Amino acid sequence: MKINNLKNRIRNALRIQFFRGGNVISYLEAKELLKENPTGIIIDVRSIQEYNEYHLSGAVCIPLFELQNKIGSIVDDKNQMIILCCQSGGRSRKAMRILEKMGYGNLYEIDGGLDNI
Repeated sequence: MKINNLKNRIRNALRIQFFRGGNVISYLEAKELLKENPTGIIIDVRSIQEYNEYHLSGAVCIPLFELQNKIGSIVDDKNQMIILCCQSGGRSRKAMRILEKMGYGNLYEIDGGLDNI
């Protein structure tokens, strides 16, 4: 019984990763990654006004339209783990594409953004 339960959990996890993509993670997965990688950073790509209303503890605000110009002053190691978040996932997806083009390689985005937490 336990083996079947474990098999189902693994199958479901793989199915979720296939549909979400490997770099799309839940908030709980993000918290675990940050525990394992203390140099990791959460970047909130919403506007400063949205960030000031509420944000994840420890997150740094770099609005999407400023990302290319400001990321280098916040993250100088392109292999440092970066977890991106926004309100619903659209801006963090765009941010991931921008950072990938800039050569950043250890990127994750929170699935569904802050709306999904």
